[in-house]
Amino acid sequence: MWDNSNHMLYLDHAATTPMRPAVWEAMEPFVADTFGNSSGSHGVSRRAKNALEEAREVLAGLIGARPQEIVFTSGGTEADNLAIKGPSLSSSGGGVVTTAIEHEAVLESAHFLAGLGRSVVEVPPEPSGSVDPDRFAAAISPGTAVASVMTANNETGAVLPVAAIVRVVRSVAPRAAIHTDAVQAFNSEDINVDDLEVDLLSLAAHKFGGPRGVGLLYVRAGTALEPVLHGGGQELGLRSGTHNVMGAVGMAVAAQLAVVDRSHFRARVGPERDVFEVRLGELVGAVRTIDGERLPQHAHLRFPNRINETMLIQLDQGGVAGSAGSACQSGAVTPSHVLTAMGMSASEAAECLRFSFGWTTEAGDGLKAAELVAGVLS
Repeated sequence: MWDNSNHMLYLDHAATTPMRPAVWEAMEPFVADTFGNSSGSHGVSRRAKNALEEAREVLAGLIGARPQEIVFTSGGTEADNLAIKGPSLSSSGGGVVTTAIEHEAVLESAHFLAGLGRSVVEVPPEPSGSVDPDRFAAAISPGTAVASVMTANNETGAVLPVAAIVRVVRSVAPRAAIHTDAVQAFNSEDINVDDLEVDLLSLAAHKFGGPRGVGLLYVRAGTALEPVLHGGGQELGLRSGTHNVMGAVGMAVAAQLAVVDRSHFRARVGPERDVFEVRLGELVGAVRTIDGERLPQHAHLRFPNRINETMLIQLDQGGVAGSAGSACQSGAVTPSHVLTAMGMSASEAAECLRFSFGWTTEAGDGLKAAELVAGVLS
């Protein structure tokens, strides 16, 4: 949890995680030795192609998919864009139903489609940060091409009832493609596409100890998608562009390590997060923003009568890395769309910070972190 190179307490793993050492060891040969373009036909390219397909097989196996159902992307944002735009653009109706607390990659893709005349419905969350399956299903219509609900929220850590939502959506619109953004959940939650019964699922390597700039979209066989990127026809025509072989290899290793560590991760990180929250409540009056099921690594807290922008400056100067919300909103002064959708006022949302723990968290870190954060803010 301590970034010795920057002399900083790192509590922003939800934005990105440090790379696991074994991941770079697996990637390094592809910097120079196995540099080929995996789409070529000669020996150098074949070695790269073999490594790419091995990574695809590993990742497919880890989420209960088949290798041909894995589409490599540049990260979670691209995967979400393809998951939302692809089914809509391949359908005559093209309607989208999602939640008001999704990642911007999902919401902005939906807004883009609305500009093309597609129907878009954003289902509001409960004050707990979760989503009512029946309320979601009520928004589905015969023209719905894709329904998207995230596995867990990237700001609050709230775990959403994806399986229950899938069941009710299937009963209303059996032909609609169902997508879940599982980017934040993969570290701590068991992710299996058949258990969730989804057609599309997004992951990003840098959220679980892998490299930045690589992700995947699981696409269930038979799901109709219009490509977003056009060109060379890679990834079975669904995602053109030269493959990031090194990134795919690193992602596969990071995912394997995350799955092996998952139960220990929950047992190790959750209690540290809890101690952190309790102690901060005692020292500076911080309060949790949600009470329902949530990821063990997320601490989303409100600091009454304090402004998050000011607190972040103080924390940064004091050697603590935290966040006011999604890393994709860095520098934004507008209130979090997630928190306002949950019913918070703009002023209440401006009092909230997200702290997130990760695979580097060790016993005792929660208490140390709380006391350091409190010392900076006192």
